[in-house]
Amino acid sequence: MKNYYIGIMSGTSMDGIDAVLAEISDDGQTSVLCHKDVPFEESLKNTYLDLQAPSQNELHKEALAANHLAQHYHLVCAAILQEAKLQPSDISAIGAHGQTIRHQPQAHDGIGYTKQSLNPALLAELTGIDVIADFRSRDIAAGGQGAPLVPAFHAAQFGCKEDLAILNIGGIANLSLISANQQEKMIGFDCGPGNVLMDHWVQQSLGQSFDDDGQWAAKGQVIQKLLSSMLGDDYFKKAPPKSTGRDLFNPEWLNHHLTINDCLNQKPEDIQATLLALTTQSIAHALKQHAPKTMSLLICGGGIKNSHLIAQIKNACTWIPQENIQSTAARGVDPQTVEAGAFAWLAWAHKRKQPANLPAVTGAKGLRVLGAHYPA
Repeated sequence: MKNYYIGIMSGTSMDGIDAVLAEISDDGQTSVLCHKDVPFEESLKNTYLDLQAPSQNELHKEALAANHLAQHYHLVCAAILQEAKLQPSDISAIGAHGQTIRHQPQAHDGIGYTKQSLNPALLAELTGIDVIADFRSRDIAAGGQGAPLVPAFHAAQFGCKEDLAILNIGGIANLSLISANQQEKMIGFDCGPGNVLMDHWVQQSLGQSFDDDGQWAAKGQVIQKLLSSMLGDDYFKKAPPKSTGRDLFNPEWLNHHLTINDCLNQKPEDIQATLLALTTQSIAHALKQHAPKTMSLLICGGGIKNSHLIAQIKNACTWIPQENIQSTAARGVDPQTVEAGAFAWLAWAHKRKQPANLPAVTGAKGLRVLGAHYPA
């Protein structure tokens, strides 16, 4: 039997579901055979946006949303099986991330929590396939951040004999820093907002889900005092391990900085240009500080579609040869499949009882097998 796994990811951007069918070899090399990208229904997206903050009857709302998300995941899995001409019995497991609605890794007395909304038992029932879910909680229980979890997959998939950085730009941007020196520990962390604030601002200002190719931001001028204020947030000063999300980088955070810098009446395209510069500069600063020897940068995630953003990242990372800042497609991996592929790989690792966290990345006390198993 071939080692087929399905990986499903719905990220901080809340733009939809990415799912892959992957074949994973015994040494962990992952080949994506099929990819589905399905937008969220507007009602489900709005529910999850509401659940980012305390609200009335939120336990009930979250439970219903978790059921709906499992149903959507099931439909995506069915589409993948149909395209690949496979049966549920051909799939070893589904690695399902769920939708993060809270991420508080050190909320109280150093013991935190993370909440990814999903009903994995329902998903197993609907698909007839084993489901591995709730990957982050075990790492947090061991004193870690619970995120990012993809660096271990990045190392398995892209590790080589050079100093290499992998940048994922979703709602939040995260970096995996792989050293050519095998004696040096790998570093990985969330470096700050990716698309989350830009998507919010263009939605609020123009009623659009995203700034197509960064064209609107390109029309604006960066507001330097606003940029400096945002970059002055304590999060950017923290040393790894660290992780973040909408708990910090949200509309309230943005409105605070707009207010204290008297920018509420600035041209909206100038604010968008400044938010793009925030993403760009926070990435470049993190790379320069933690991986100054990096000579190659691979980029994945939805942000790769924003050519203006990518051009600004290249301009900011002046010490890396321009030709070495590339999409992961240059290494044979579609940038839209990397995160979903990572959760297929995490399911594979769970099935093998193989630890999949990196304590140097998350700060956990040690290696842990991640995820909870829901049999079909």
